[in-house]
Parts: sequence; structure tokens; C-alpha cells
Amino acid sequence: MQKTGAVLLGISGDTSKAQKKFQEKYSLPYPLLADSDRKVCEAFGVIKEKNMYGKKVMGIARTTFVIGPDGNITHVFDKVKPEGHAEEVLAYLKS
Repeated sequence: MQKTGAVLLGISGDTSKAQKKFQEKYSLPYPLLADSDRKVCEAFGVIKEKNMYGKKVMGIARTTFVIGPDGNITHVFDKVKPEGHAEEVLAYLKS
């Protein structure tokens, strides 16, 4: 992806310390950003009602945003499942 000038970032509601541990555990070659106050999640509208063990709770819905060079969102992948998602995004970027 470096040839195209693309930037890949991961972000979650975890702390910076938890992000670093996760990044090291999985040898992720891209930065992970911490949003422990959930301000970015709120801005992107990914705080959703979820069903956890039969109980309704508010949580972060896994979502991938493709943002173009102009800073505008060009595509949104909702309800992301980790398995096979990287391939799905790569196929989209190649199309």
C-alpha cells in the first residue's frame, strides 16, 4: 500500500497501554490509536446498541472507513467481522 500513499490506522476505545500490548502481540505493522474517551467513536457514529449476553448495552460497533486523499469518506464497511475483512478491504481498494 505504500506505493499509493495509503495510510492504515487502527483505533479503538482501549487505552494506549492496551493498544501497545495488542500491537506487539499481533505484530501489527501500522499504528493503533486510543480513543478511551470515545470522542472519535462518537464523531464517526459508531457507538451503537449491542446485545451482550441477552442485555442491551451501548458499545463500539466494528466499522472500517476508507477515507480518500481529499479527507472525505469514500466507503464504509459496517458490522465488520475480523475473519477475512482485510482481504475484503484490499479487494475494494484494488477496484
